[in-house]
Amino acid sequence: MGLCDDCITPYVQLGNPYSCWPVIVTPYTLPPELSMTIPYYSLLNLIIPRPKNPKEEIDLYLQPLINELKLLWNEGVLTYDISSKQNFTMKMH
Repeated sequence: MGLCDDCITPYVQLGNPYSCWPVIVTPYTLPPELSMTIPYYSLLNLIIPRPKNPKEEIDLYLQPLINELKLLWNEGVLTYDISSKQNFTMKMH
C-alpha cells in the first residue's frame, strides 16, 4: 500500500481558513498499469477547518483510514470474489 497526500488551500485569497487534503491510497500488489487506474486506488478528500496546515497532527484526521488499515492487517475483512462466486477473508500484508 502506498499513501500520499498534499495540501491545497483553495480560498486563501478570500481569507477562508480551510485547507483540503487529497489523500491517495494505492495498492502495490497489482501490475503498474492497473495500480493507478480508477477502479484500484482510493482518493479521499479531507477538509480541515484550520487557519494553518496541521502538519504534525495530520494523523488525527487520518485516524478513520488508519483504523480500517489496521483491521485489514490484523483481522481481515469478509469480501466477495466475483470470479469464484464465494466469500473470502481479505487481508493486507
